Amino acid sequence: MRMVVLTGAGISAESGLATFRDAEGLWENHRIEDVATPEAFVRRPELVQRFYNARRHQLVHGDIQPNAAHRALVRLEKEWEGEFLLVTQNIDDLHERAGSQNLIHLHGELRKVRCLACGFLVPWDEEIVVGSRCPGCGESDSLRPHVVWFGEMPLELDRIGAALSRCDLFLAIGTSGHVYPAAGFVESARYQGGARCIEFNLSATEISDAFHEHHLGRSGDLLPGWVENFLRD
Repeated sequence: MRMVVLTGAGISAESGLATFRDAEGLWENHRIEDVATPEAFVRRPELVQRFYNARRHQLVHGDIQPNAAHRALVRLEKEWEGEFLLVTQNIDDLHERAGSQNLIHLHGELRKVRCLACGFLVPWDEEIVVGSRCPGCGESDSLRPHVVWFGEMPLELDRIGAALSRCDLFLAIGTSGHVYPAAGFVESARYQGGARCIEFNLSATEISDAFHEHHLGRSGDLLPGWVENFLRD
């Protein structure tokens, strides 16, 4: 049997990371157009870099750790005897810290940067400032966060689509159901792959009707018990 798991901002929020779309989220004082588009980066690169520098600093130096939901997914991956793919909309590295292996970051990774001049992709935990140079080609002011901005294509969609089209079980955890293409994954899994689809979320979403089964509450409270029962059965 084959399983695909999708995680969204809700699972990271339980570890203390602010989310984009909640009332207290990071968009509150920043318009999307100002910090999360290619045009914003061209127009005001210093503002965009400061925005992501602050998020990177929180992730690297703050008291941010994987929670029980992250750890439950690691157990599920290790003990599940079939194929397993974890797709996350989150740009943090909490899944990796917990021990997840077969993982795709649909929207990029905050702790990486890439060079606009040569395409070099490199881990990066420091600030990007005026004059920062690419370790690959030496070009200055050419680094940008390795994050998918609005208007850009999410990563590894072909691989994700292939997995969804033949999966038997699809889990969606802590995702808002607002952002496409991720919001359409449940329909691909259900109607192309014939998968059973299960949602874990604080409340119902716009796409909840597409799922066969719903679990409402904090993922850190729900997932460990669900994984225990699922693996036992």
